[in-house]
Amino acid sequence: MRSLFLKIFLSYWVALALFFVLAIIVTITLRQRGEFAAWEARQNAVLSEAVQTYEQAGQPELRRYLDDLHDSQHVRAFLFDDHGQELSSRPVPHWAESVARGAMPPPHDLWQRFAPSPFRRITLAASSGRHYTAVVMLPPGPIGPGGIPGMGVFIGIVSSGLVCYLLARYLTSPIVRLRAATQKLAAGDLSARAGKPGSRGGDEIAELVRDFDVMAERLETSVKAQARLLTDISHELRSPLARLNVALALARQRTGPGAESALDRIDLEANRLNDLIGELLTIARLEAGDDSRQKLPIHMAEMLQEICSDADFEAQSRNCSVNGVIGCDPVVIGSPTLLHSAIENVVRNGTRYTREGTAVEVCLERADTTIQHEAIIRVADSGPGVPEESLSKIFRPFYRIDDARGRQTGGVGLGLAITDRVVRLHGGTVHAENRSEGGLVVEIRLPATPAQPDIAGLKEAAPEIEEHAT
Repeated sequence: MRSLFLKIFLSYWVALALFFVLAIIVTITLRQRGEFAAWEARQNAVLSEAVQTYEQAGQPELRRYLDDLHDSQHVRAFLFDDHGQELSSRPVPHWAESVARGAMPPPHDLWQRFAPSPFRRITLAASSGRHYTAVVMLPPGPIGPGGIPGMGVFIGIVSSGLVCYLLARYLTSPIVRLRAATQKLAAGDLSARAGKPGSRGGDEIAELVRDFDVMAERLETSVKAQARLLTDISHELRSPLARLNVALALARQRTGPGAESALDRIDLEANRLNDLIGELLTIARLEAGDDSRQKLPIHMAEMLQEICSDADFEAQSRNCSVNGVIGCDPVVIGSPTLLHSAIENVVRNGTRYTREGTAVEVCLERADTTIQHEAIIRVADSGPGVPEESLSKIFRPFYRIDDARGRQTGGVGLGLAITDRVVRLHGGTVHAENRSEGGLVVEIRLPATPAQPDIAGLKEAAPEIEEHAT
């Protein structure tokens, strides 16, 4: 039982139900003991009068006397002689015969186990010298047969259960809201709050909820300020970069061939800076959860074929190739531009680090289950791979395993970070692992639409089916 609500509810309910039942038992027991004590104070006088009535007026008067005693005081009494013969000639129940022999009947139910025994056996000596035995069953009161307070106990337990339910709901509702807000915050919704508007609770849980809201508000402000700063800096860098490109073009026109190599270097670094600014802007938008782009159905086979063709052309400079293994055409709903960039980053990353003369394998598969449909893209290279401790870090912004290698290949550690955020923005997952034969494989899983039947193939096969049927 892991639910705090159930723990509070059941523990309070069981405790209240036990207290209620015990209170009833104690109250009834003490009350009945008082009633029995009052009877025992005058039982000798009443029974002596019954013996006297029998000896003076005979059996009919004794029977009338015992009937009046039952009607007025609800006491059932029987009078036996020395031979065990009942003297009023009334039907004798089994309990009376057992008590007359000295054997007390066992309790019939749970309530009678906690109450004093209602049976009495009294031996009387008359003035005539004869001995009599009186058997008495005192009034059962509220716990006897037909008088068990079952309805009262049921109402009490149900009422206590309702009170405990409301109490448990009141105590756990802030925690439920806090848990839901925490899950939203962990999923990237920085506007999640746990407190209700206008709530003024002053207990410890309410203080915890308010502290959480303050923390979430400061976190949202900090993240938005960081993203805004990154965006503003990136935009501000674009203006001097544009002027630098203009100045570079003018310098090419006014200088001779001797400065051409230096100008080419400036042009290369300016282009890298321009690419870096573009990637920073993309990261800033994705970190802010920018989902404003129009989402369209994307045929992944066509997109992947185009990416492989472009990457294969670029890889020829390193005597490498890119092989696309496309055996299906899953459809993914998303932004074509973002997904194209995300997959292209992984493929180009593979072409950078794969060994010369090897090929980067790009595989497209489809996984359909009763629960979900996925498009699976695997990009495998034959490079040096990644240390195991760095596999979970390569999708972080600006993370590079080797700074020298990063500068050599021109990367700054943003390509895989962009891929990770784009894939998560589309509800998918991405992870990397080393290949046993050497190299790295990156797997991207994206939610796909359910597979549709091949309508064209069915239309082509329809005449043959009809001809075969005829």
